[in-house]
Amino acid sequence: MQPWRRKKGIMRASAKFSTRFDPMEREVIGDLTATVSEALIARAQSAPKDEFSEMMGLSAGHSEAPEDPRLRRLLPDFQMQGDEEFDGDTGLLRSLHENDIIREKLMNLQVVNAALGPTGGVDVAIEEEEAQSFLAALNDMRLYVSEDDRGGEAAEQDRERLMEWLAFCQDSLLEAMMD
Repeated sequence: MQPWRRKKGIMRASAKFSTRFDPMEREVIGDLTATVSEALIARAQSAPKDEFSEMMGLSAGHSEAPEDPRLRRLLPDFQMQGDEEFDGDTGLLRSLHENDIIREKLMNLQVVNAALGPTGGVDVAIEEEEAQSFLAALNDMRLYVSEDDRGGEAAEQDRERLMEWLAFCQDSLLEAMMD
C-alpha cells in the first residue's frame, strides 16, 4: 500500500485523500469489511423482539453483551469497571443504543466498500467527509481481528501482520488528514 496522500483541489473547498492498494491488500480489506459487516448484521437481526418498542417506533437491541469476544470488542459495555452499577443500567443502555451503534458501524464499513468500488480497483480515493468514516471502519476491523484463540503459531503471525498493516493504513490516513 502506498501512503495516503491529501489532494487539495483549486476549484473545490474540501480535500480528497487517495492511495493505491496492492491487489491482495484490496482483497483483504474487502473481505474484512464483509466479515465484520456480516457479524454486526447477524447481531442486530438476533435481537429479541420488543412489542412496546416496535409500537413506539423504536429499535431495541440486546440487553446482554455479545458472547463472541470479537463482537464484544466492537460493542463494549456502557460503563467502566469500578463504576457504580444500578440494577439493569447496562442492559437498558445496551438495548436502547446497540442497534444505532451497529447502524453507524455498518455505514462506516459501507464507505470503505464504496471507496474500493464494485470492480475491485486498487486505486482508492475518498472525500474529506468520508475520511473519518474510513478511519472508524479501519479501527473496527482492527478491533475485530485483534485477538483470536483459533489456529496455531502461523495463524498468530498472520494475525499480527494483518494488525500491523491495518495500523499502517490507519496511521497513514490520519497523518494525511492532519497535514
